[in-house]
Amino acid sequence: MQSDDSKNKYAIHEACREGQTSRVESLLSANPKLSSLRDEDDRLPIHWAVSYNRLPIVQNLIQAKNFDVDVQDGSGWTPLMMACSRKEAEHIVELLLRKDADVNMKNNNGQTALHFATSKINLDIARTLIAHKASARIKDKRGQLALHRAAAVGSVPMLKILLDAKSPLDATDIDGMTALHHAVCEGHGDAALLLLTAGADFDKKDGEGRLPLDLVPDAKTKKYILQAAEREGIDLE
Repeated sequence: MQSDDSKNKYAIHEACREGQTSRVESLLSANPKLSSLRDEDDRLPIHWAVSYNRLPIVQNLIQAKNFDVDVQDGSGWTPLMMACSRKEAEHIVELLLRKDADVNMKNNNGQTALHFATSKINLDIARTLIAHKASARIKDKRGQLALHRAAAVGSVPMLKILLDAKSPLDATDIDGMTALHHAVCEGHGDAALLLLTAGADFDKKDGEGRLPLDLVPDAKTKKYILQAAEREGIDLE
């Protein structure tokens, strides 16, 4: 529970979370420096406004005299990263990009906005980021590309977007796993097939010497992948 003093001190953060636009305006009018106040979570008001998808408040906060579009919270997250992790936050993403947000900035785990857009299968946002020069070739601290994430969540459309953006196909993460390993491991047959038809190396072993098909979760998925690949002229056996 927050103390009354803490609540009063961070009233603007609470107003951003609750979507209280007029209250935010009133607080900023009384003290413009509140826009750069960090709370106990090491976040600024802009971080909360974005993470709760409060577009009118974001529009207000970015007008601050010394607004830093790439300001990071304690975990290294920028407002753009947070927006890309939200559904239906395209307008906020576009607003931040118009303020020249760095699309390739990394958080403390080495992840970029594209990693988060991929995990949430935010296709339009991913396309927008790439149109603004987001790289599909950046690995996080686990050695994972956005492509690894797309494979793990089984999104064929996202895989296509990333491959079109020149993502490496057979790159390995710290466990030696490729995107194909992740797709098969999670039982995503269609994603595995897309990677195979794109030329993924199905003989590549992970750090424990396992082929992608060694990670298949059940016989039904394995049969599907084998038959689908055979129809595409790919012999996996």
